[in-house]
Amino acid sequence: MKKLLSISLILLVMFGLVACSGEDEKATEESKPKEVFKIGAIPDQNAADLNRSMDQIADYLAEKTDLEVEYVPSVDYAALVTAFERGEIHLAWFGGLTSVQAMSLVDGSEAIAQRPRDEEFHSVFIAQKGLNLKGIEDIKGLSFTFGSESSTSGHLMPRYYLMENGIDPEKDFDGEPNYSGSHDKTYKLVEAGTFQTGALNEAVWEGAVEEGLVDLNKVDVFYTTPSYYDYNWTINTVDDVFGKGTKDKVKEALLSMGADQQEMLDIFETDKFIETKNENYAAIEKVAKQLGIIK
Repeated sequence: MKKLLSISLILLVMFGLVACSGEDEKATEESKPKEVFKIGAIPDQNAADLNRSMDQIADYLAEKTDLEVEYVPSVDYAALVTAFERGEIHLAWFGGLTSVQAMSLVDGSEAIAQRPRDEEFHSVFIAQKGLNLKGIEDIKGLSFTFGSESSTSGHLMPRYYLMENGIDPEKDFDGEPNYSGSHDKTYKLVEAGTFQTGALNEAVWEGAVEEGLVDLNKVDVFYTTPSYYDYNWTINTVDDVFGKGTKDKVKEALLSMGADQQEMLDIFETDKFIETKNENYAAIEKVAKQLGIIK
């Protein structure tokens, strides 16, 4: 009888230890910090406006996907590409060039959504009003500013079309070309007379004109490029980190944005996002390789 009691006591103790161990493991699992889904955007316009809209989009994505989402600002285009390559950014609003750079560095990353206008995007060349330029060939001998060196619409494609029209940006301007860092700075520099001419994103220009942010008595468009694919949302290999189906949930959330999210869509100069794919940016990759911007 004593032997049976001893065995029962031992089994009870063992059961208690196992139960406690299971509870400890559960508590440890629950106490682990939740993986944060981090989003970013190229800083191609007013930082305060961009930060406010991206914070709102982070909240929207969190609500739609049940992920913990955080917007992480980037100091420049290259920093965002680097953070994406390191897996520190899981979803990024890129220009065509930075998207191509990011996808070339991260196998399995994908361009998943764009604005309708990004199927046929343009850059505009602007000049001080009194110069009365008639076409892109008239830009020779004048001072000039691009946007960011990593910008598709503010550098890559404007440089390409300059060269297509027989203009060498390193030789044919009054001094070396400047890099303003963002589209809004480009039109402000030309408006102020710091540079006679410049090139920038068509959507940012049109938004600035509509909002009265640029003085059309001082600066105006004199040339618009042919169309090309540009901006998009590029997603990292997130299913490996957050679980199968995460990419699809995020993509669906972006494609579902509409009138109820118009305030946050305004920074992108659109009323919705549409589906896209990596192949749409093959032409940008080709141009970037021709110009030696990417290998």
